[in-house]
Order: sequence, then C-alpha cells, then structure tokens
Amino acid sequence: MRRILVGFVAMALMSAMPTFANSDGDKSKDTSVANSVAKATAKPETVAPATELQKLRDLIQAQQQQLTEQRKALDDQQREINALQRQGRDASVSPASVTLEKGVNSAGVSLAGDAESSSAAKNAVMAGNESSSVATNATAANSATAATTPASVASPAAAQGDQATESPLSFKIGSAYITPVGFMDFTSVWRSRDGGSGIGTNFAGIPYGGPSVFQTNESELRFSMQNSRIGFRVDANVKGSHVIGYMEADFLGNAPANLAVSSNSNTLRSRLYWVDLRKGAWEVLGGQTWSLATPNRVGVSPLPGDIFFSDNMDTNYQLGDVWGRIAEFRLAYHFPNDKAAFAIALDSPDQYMGGTNGSTTITLPACCAFYQGKELDDGTGTLAPPNRGPDIIAKLAFDPSKRLHFEVGGIARFFQLYNQTTATHFSATGGGGFANLDFGLTKNFRLLTHNYWSDGGGRYLFGQAPDMVIRADGSPSLVHSGSTVDGVEFTHSNTTLFGYYGLAYIPRNVQIDTSGCSVGWGFGPSGITGCPSPSSGQNRSIQEGTFGFSNNFWKDAKYGALSLIGQYSYVTRNPWFVATGQPNNAHINMIFLDLRYTLPGSAPSLGKPGKE
Repeated sequence: MRRILVGFVAMALMSAMPTFANSDGDKSKDTSVANSVAKATAKPETVAPATELQKLRDLIQAQQQQLTEQRKALDDQQREINALQRQGRDASVSPASVTLEKGVNSAGVSLAGDAESSSAAKNAVMAGNESSSVATNATAANSATAATTPASVASPAAAQGDQATESPLSFKIGSAYITPVGFMDFTSVWRSRDGGSGIGTNFAGIPYGGPSVFQTNESELRFSMQNSRIGFRVDANVKGSHVIGYMEADFLGNAPANLAVSSNSNTLRSRLYWVDLRKGAWEVLGGQTWSLATPNRVGVSPLPGDIFFSDNMDTNYQLGDVWGRIAEFRLAYHFPNDKAAFAIALDSPDQYMGGTNGSTTITLPACCAFYQGKELDDGTGTLAPPNRGPDIIAKLAFDPSKRLHFEVGGIARFFQLYNQTTATHFSATGGGGFANLDFGLTKNFRLLTHNYWSDGGGRYLFGQAPDMVIRADGSPSLVHSGSTVDGVEFTHSNTTLFGYYGLAYIPRNVQIDTSGCSVGWGFGPSGITGCPSPSSGQNRSIQEGTFGFSNNFWKDAKYGALSLIGQYSYVTRNPWFVATGQPNNAHINMIFLDLRYTLPGSAPSLGKPGKE
C-alpha cells in the first residue's frame, strides 16, 4: 500500500513540474494551481447593481432604435436622389444643379470654351435634410456633354467631411439657398483681317475688298476681360413649388468712346434675369432668358448648362446657331420621368430689317424711307417699331436616354406696317421651324446636327438675315433664311475637343420700285440712272469651320476650376453682288486663347419640389 501511495505522490510531482517551469519562463502567464484556486474562491471585486445594468440595456436599445431611424431616413433620401437622377431635368431645376457656364452662362461651369458665353460644366452639391446630416459631394462635368452629373451620396460616417465638401460661396437666408455664379476670363483673339468687332465676331461683316482697303491688309490682336461673368442663383421650396431665381451679367455692354485708351472702362450688361417655378409636372418661367428657340442639350431647361451655344470661345458663338436672350414668358409640361417635355413661349417681338452683327440693311423703295429706324429696327438701338404681337414659340423635346436628345419646334411671327403717305395699313404673318438632334455614340463622344428654316425669322439667326423687304407700295415681303450647325464633341478626363461646321443662307428677295429700280435684298445693277447701288453686304451665304479644345488644369467643387480654352475658326461670306475686279468672297482666320477661373458653385438640395 505504501508503494502505491508513493507512486501516486511521484506522479503528482512530475505533473506539476511543467507548471513551475512556465511560471519561471513567462511572467505574463500566471497559471499556477495556487493562483487558480485563489481566483476561483476569491470574492468578486465589484458587481454593477441590477438597476445600472438595466439602464445600460435601455441605452443600447435606444441607440439601436436611433440607428434604425437614421438608416430609414438615408434609404428615403437615396430613393429621392435616384428619382432625381432618373429625371435628368430635375438637376436643371433643383438647387443641386448649379451650373458654372463656360462662357456664357455663368452658372454652367465652363470647364470648356464658350461663345458669348461659352459652354458649361456643372458643379453640384446636394445636402440631405438636417435630421440625417447627409451631404452630397459636388462634381464638375465638362460642358461638352452638358449633361447632368449625378451627385454621389456620402455615408453617415462621412458626416464630419460633409462640411468640407460644400462650397464656401453658397449660403442660406431663411429657407432660400443663394449661390454666386460666374467666372473670370482673360481672352485673347487674333484675326488675319481687321474685323473691328472686339472679341465677338461680326460674321456678316467680314472685311471685304481688295488692296485699297486697309481692313483686308492688316491683322488684328486684342486682349479682353469683357466675357467675365457675375451673377447669382436662388433656390427655394415655396408652398409646394420649387422656385429658382437666376441673374447673370457680363461686361460686353455698349462701349464708351475711350474704352481702349487708358482704363478699359467696360460696361456691365444684363444677360439673364428670370424666375422659374415648377410644381409637379408643370413649370412656369418669366424674365429675360435663353429663348425657347435656342437648342437645348437637356429637355426644355432654361439653365445655361442645359443650353447649346457651342463650346466656342467666340462670344458670338458658332455661325448658324439659332439663339436669342429675350424677355419671355414660358409654360412647360414634363411627361413622366422627364423623358419628354413640351413648352410654349411668348417672346418679345422685333420687326428687323438687318443692320446688326455685321449685317447690312435691306434697300427700301422710294415710298418708305421713313420705315428705317422707326417702323423697322435697323440695329441702331431703337425701340420704335410698332410690334403687332409677341413671337410664339413651341418646342417638343425627347430625352429617352442620357445619350440622346431630340427636339422639334416652330416659331410664329406677326408684323404690321403703316404707309403714312398713302394712309394704308399692312400686316403679314411669318414663321419658321427647327429640328435638332444630339446623339452620344459613346459616353464621351457626341454627334449633333441643328437645322432651321424660316419665312421672316432672320432675327433668330443672330440677325444675319432681315425679316422682310418692302414692296413699292410699302407692304412687306418676308425674306426666307435658314441655317445648320453640325459637329462633334469628345471628352476625355479633363480635356474636351470639339469641331463644328456652320452655314447661314439668305435667298434673294428683289422688288421693283415705281421708277423701275431694283430694291430689297440681293439685287444687282438696275441699269437706270439714279437707282440705288447694289451692296456687297447683302450676303447669300456665310460659312464657318471651327475646332478647338478646353483643358482643366484642376477643378474642385469647393474651390472652382482653372481652365485653358483654345479655338481656331475660318469664316467666309459670299455676297449676292460682286463689283467688277473685286474678289468673289471675303474670308478670315481667327485664333482664340482664353484663361478662365470659374467660381465654385453649390447649393444644398431641398429634395423634390414641394418638400419642406
């Protein structure tokens, strides 16, 4: 028995030796039997009372409930954002789509070139409601696509970073968000002939003549900041409607006599000033806006970033483009999902006989010299013409996908004249139609064709053609005119490349005066002494080929964008009459370079129209 007990003791000692070895070799592990027994038998140090444990459980449950509510709010907001993205047009009427235009529209970011403005790129910051503190990061889209760029939603974890994504220039007064818009332009232009028109090209008045005319024998160089923009945009939800107020100005107003001598005292000029209200599918606009006749890139939106006026740096855009910035009242209806929209507008009228933007005037018959500048606008700034009624414009636009925009429309115009010599009243009704297509072959490559034809609609052709000529008795005879702009636009990373061809065509309209003299538009020598001389300024056709680029050195939703824009154009015009020994046409080469800093543009989202 003793031997058995001794054996058990020896085995116990042998099994305990590894524990003693570990205790000596690793101080961090106390696995001794004594310590284990002591811990097992020791009295617990401190146990939280049951009430404190219950409070802790209640707190955890409340936090879980709060997280569930926030997650639901995020889901609701995501659905709203997805709906806005499906509606491509809502980005153009919601505060999320503040645009910083490329040259002409200031709230469209031009991170590419512009025309009297240029074209636009957009920055948008959409912040969610205050309860969920969700913001959207602003993005800048190149104006060549001129399509709305969806904003990306930040996660709740990024709440701290949300403040940094908002533009420092956007602020809130009451329930309205106010965003300054604009850019600073430094524009340089070189022309192979002296057009004498500043940074905007007078297409219809390209210098014409031989060795005896200085304009055709000297080049022209100019620097200017006149295309710079200033303005603001206001967004608010008012009684179930989403309201946008928009104002934009540049420095291309009527120039003082000493403009280029010492101080370059450029004159501020109003470009856009309108208010837009949308409730559900209906939209109403009033003010000075891009005319509904101007081609859209998206729907029937009035925002500069959704309008086509080319990516050109020329402040008179691309030859052949149909456009106007005119006082207008507009009513629009948006079909479900904004895949289509119909709009009708009343534009301020003007009876135009030529004489602006390089165009010459019509030749009047002997009866009616007093028409000029009084009953007919000759481009001298008169507001005398007795307009009969507003121009009526209708447009139906289709946007079945982000890559396709198609629109058709028409213009109705109403004229009246009074021959005070014979005490006779005259009236006439004219009109025109347009069909425009923008198609993206790929995400970054777009083709476009815009086409226009009119009978008495020369005013909308940037004044390149008169609306009418006058017969021997003083009655109007409307002038036909038409145009096309066809082109390509390609965007890669921070660079946009573009190319366009533009054509304006004005058929002749010749009338015979009571003395047998030829008058009107496009006539030649009458062969009768004392008759008016034909003019080489009465053009048959004008054409322009253009290509260029726009490169963003950097762009940031918070700090804006810095861009370099370049354009080369070749313009030629062919008059109806060419004097013996004179060239058959006039032509000019032009190079534009522009350095632009665009202000950041952002506005918090108020959600769908009507959501407070």
